[in-house]
Amino acid sequence: MSVAHPRRTQIPEPEEAPGAQRFLPAEHTLGAMRAAVVACQGCPLYRDATQAVFGEGVDHARVMMIGEQPGDSEDLAGKPFVGPAGHVLDAALAVAGIPRDEVYVTNVVKHFKFTRRGKRRIHDKPTQYEIAACRPWLVSELALVAPDIVVVLGATAAQSLLGRTFRVTKERGVERATPLAPHTFATVHPASVLRAPDEAQRQIAREAFFADLVMVGACYRRLRSTGMH
Repeated sequence: MSVAHPRRTQIPEPEEAPGAQRFLPAEHTLGAMRAAVVACQGCPLYRDATQAVFGEGVDHARVMMIGEQPGDSEDLAGKPFVGPAGHVLDAALAVAGIPRDEVYVTNVVKHFKFTRRGKRRIHDKPTQYEIAACRPWLVSELALVAPDIVVVLGATAAQSLLGRTFRVTKERGVERATPLAPHTFATVHPASVLRAPDEAQRQIAREAFFADLVMVGACYRRLRSTGMH
């Protein structure tokens, strides 16, 4: 498996100057990045979040999954995709035949943005400014992990990484070469499966999400069998 792809950290330029750049460590390793992100104050989201949630997974993973932001469970645990949406993702990976230890999971925003409703913390969509501010962390993760396959999860992540005109509903499950990786896919965020209004519609959404990941799994096995990237 290839572990160095010096190309592909070109992401569409944000309108706002990124705020996290000055918090990046001099040592360009995932371990150093993970230690440094806890002190990031690149945008105001750090004030209310419990902690920054950096990506997690094997170094030089063949597959990278990129979501929007940590949720309530992730904010408390300090790990990405450990809540209900993460369980849906794990199930989809199992169906797709992609070993979890071949996957690196992360988000375009590292702090949980939420609105309080009583004792509950309800997810709030990050702004373009907040996404831009956090961009240096993701650029570093992409450069260090150098995945062969990137799967972008949800509209917020897709439009920030693949362009504002990108529509997940129209282009989900389609393999394409992008600056992110030579094999890039987009699909819905697994949390959207859980938001379906009833069990019948949740099952339809779950099967469609699993089908998208099966396409990723086919690409993964093709690369494994040929040794290509």
